[in-house]
Amino acid sequence: MLSRLGKSCRISLTLAILGTAVAVPVAAQEKVLNLYTARHYQTDEALYTSFTKQTGYTINRIEGGEDALFERIKSEGANSPADVFITVDVGRIWRADQAGIFAPVKSAVLESRIPAAYRDPAGKWFGFSARARVIAYNKAQVKPGELANYEDLADPKWKNSICIRSSTHPYNLSLVASIIAHNGEAKAEEWVKGLKGNLARDPKGGDTDQLMGAAAGECKIAVANTYYIARLMRSTRPNEKAAADQLAYVFPNQVNRGTHMNISGGGMLKNAPHKEAAVKFLEHLAGDDAQRYFAEGNNEWPTVRGVKINNAALASMGEFKSDAINVAQLGNNQPAAQRIADRVGFR
Repeated sequence: MLSRLGKSCRISLTLAILGTAVAVPVAAQEKVLNLYTARHYQTDEALYTSFTKQTGYTINRIEGGEDALFERIKSEGANSPADVFITVDVGRIWRADQAGIFAPVKSAVLESRIPAAYRDPAGKWFGFSARARVIAYNKAQVKPGELANYEDLADPKWKNSICIRSSTHPYNLSLVASIIAHNGEAKAEEWVKGLKGNLARDPKGGDTDQLMGAAAGECKIAVANTYYIARLMRSTRPNEKAAADQLAYVFPNQVNRGTHMNISGGGMLKNAPHKEAAVKFLEHLAGDDAQRYFAEGNNEWPTVRGVKINNAALASMGEFKSDAINVAQLGNNQPAAQRIADRVGFR
């Protein structure tokens, strides 16, 4: 059950107990969770309704853009009613962590189920779903085996060939951050320069636009997150189905470090008025049912290992080697990634 946030979480009730007036915070009495979320997927409704059904906690949900919610939490300060903040991309989670809005959570459930690579070492945030950033290509224009690594995208042979969204988008900043982590800042800058020189058009639109552009022949290659590819594969729209059939994709760097991964996740806020509910909700997101919702509803991989999912599109992508780096390092490298984009003039 979802309801609008009210003032009640900051009001105190006065109860007469054995003739003595005792002030009892409503927050301690209500079975509610106040959630601020930047995830805008209709399929997430199942995550919320199942939590309410299993626990009896009502979810008061505020949705918005990442920056707007982030600024709201900061401006509300100690008076914020928010218990949990959820967003997409580790860079955004890192920004929130750097602002000091999260509180450490000690949970045997979360520590045992969420792999170390997908959570903060201090327990301040956790990744509940994962997406890979891959190289898609037009099967009529690129031969299998011509692309194997992210580094290949900077090869001059692909001049006027690549579609990619803005370099300043968090998905691409996280990708550059991973290049920095493995190859160093100087080589990462060379790579960004080479990638920029190979663009078929100025960056515009989201990942779906890049995939549709490659399928239409506007470019040969597109860089996109896997769940966008799976959406096209599962689409009932003829043009999107046709685009999916026109494309193949590569999980990069399989013979070395593995494919770059990003997460959707979040944590409990330090001023959370309902801390018990917050921990229960985070543990719920790590449960098998919620993990399946991430995969079957929005085509993301569960971060919890061994969860069986029913998603033919994801299954058709097969097994692949993922980068084992802790995604927290990608957040740490994002300022350097932004500086590279600025220096190269890649917008």
